[in-house]
Amino acid sequence: MHDGGRPFTDRSGERLRDWIGGGEADLHDRGRVAVVPMAFCFPGHDAKGADLPPPPVCAARWRGRVMAGLPEVRLMLAVGGAAIRWPPGARDVAETVADWRGFAARGVFPLPHPSWRNTGWLKRHPWFEAELSRRSWCRNCAWRCGR
Repeated sequence: MHDGGRPFTDRSGERLRDWIGGGEADLHDRGRVAVVPMAFCFPGHDAKGADLPPPPVCAARWRGRVMAGLPEVRLMLAVGGAAIRWPPGARDVAETVADWRGFAARGVFPLPHPSWRNTGWLKRHPWFEAELSRRSWCRNCAWRCGR
């Protein structure tokens, strides 16, 4: 979150918007899109400077209420490891992203976090971006679903 508290306004946002085929205005259109973090607290950084994962206590305390208060959710992008492990049945990031069709049946589309810190993950899993280009839901449906 770099621009006035709005998530994905940095290079990771550029990568995410490229993956899903939407513009910045689409991602921040509050009439159609809710970007819901896994925690409303920032737990700090680890020794290498990476963001620490959101503490489970934060999500346990408020996540259900926030999700229940949203209008009809027709498409959920689970972005990053914490979000991917949140829906029941999720495993690790690579397994879950590879099994996107199984999650799509529930309206959940798992994506790795688009941060530059995940460039190594993308290099170790070259199938992701190759498969992503074939995901018609991602490029052709994601932003139209809310209209």
